[in-house]
Amino acid sequence: MLEGSWQVAKIAGIPVRVHFSWFIVFGLITWALATQYFPQVAPELPQITNYLRGALAAFLLFLSVTIHELSHSFVAKKYKIPITSITLFIFGGVAQMKKEPSSPKAEIYMALAGPFSSYVLGLIFFIFYKLLGEYHGLKAIADYLFQINFILGTFNLIPGFPMDGGRVLRAFLWQKSGDYLSATRKASKAGERIALFFIILGFISLFTGYLGNVWLLLIGWFLYTAAQSSYQQATAKGILAGVKIKNVMTSEVITVNSDTLLSELVDNYFLRYGYSGFPIVEGDKVIGIIHLKGIKEVPKDRWVSTSAKDVMQVLDSSLVISEDDDVSIILERMVHEDKGRFLVINNDRLIGLITRSGIARYLQIKSVLKE
Repeated sequence: MLEGSWQVAKIAGIPVRVHFSWFIVFGLITWALATQYFPQVAPELPQITNYLRGALAAFLLFLSVTIHELSHSFVAKKYKIPITSITLFIFGGVAQMKKEPSSPKAEIYMALAGPFSSYVLGLIFFIFYKLLGEYHGLKAIADYLFQINFILGTFNLIPGFPMDGGRVLRAFLWQKSGDYLSATRKASKAGERIALFFIILGFISLFTGYLGNVWLLLIGWFLYTAAQSSYQQATAKGILAGVKIKNVMTSEVITVNSDTLLSELVDNYFLRYGYSGFPIVEGDKVIGIIHLKGIKEVPKDRWVSTSAKDVMQVLDSSLVISEDDDVSIILERMVHEDKGRFLVINNDRLIGLITRSGIARYLQIKSVLKE
């Protein structure tokens, strides 16, 4: 989600990002409002200014989506759930959480905050619509935003995970059974069924000539993949619950001397073992870690004169974890910090290495054994 997006603001410490796909849908909404909506609801307005009204309405729509996501985020922060960013993209917006809610109560309040804010915004725009009187251009914009916010709030209450309504459903199932994983599985399955319904409607629209409903296909596909992804994440969380790093880490770590030349490093380590990173040592002390990405930044003609120490990432606390850390928490760090490996160090001694691929293999084996 974050690939191809740029930070445009920071609200209450939460970065707000815009994905490149947002510009596509912004243009489409502006065009649709200018050529179809405004000529229909306010035909007396000059056509040439409808594009300005369309752009303003599209901007206010995405501002409404941002407020919707901020509402989720503010409640999440109240329950000590860190929010890394909010990203606006082609299907609306998404708030990125570092962890899932710790209780059904937190889940319900978080989920309902978004639709509630959309309904409040809809009411505010409806009041503006009533107060604007003869200002037909602004009145048409207010009417559109009143309708779209009520549609946004209602659509998000559809009981299919990971939509807001699906999160409410999961919270109720979780509260009833006490089983977070089972509740997520059932809510995700509901989300998949709803997504398939949208996809089928989209195909029917294609064959019957209603091309405007092609969006249903895209929304259905997005919801289906999101529901599957959410279930996989929940399954991983269930499997990794209580598992410590020492139970998953690799104890036999291949290290590289700091004076090893990059040419030797590539031939005798990266190509030989197939790993994307190695700890760098001087004697018995770990001083850093070298990644394939770092080597690629060095011109090949300098590989025979450049040592591992010259391009390594110097060891600091961001690379080091404890053998007693929870694997689920470290996996979240890997995802959010975009890191593939951590060094496990005890009393200044390297005792292991944990990688994202190693955790994936552990999850795969545990899943097979549970079947």
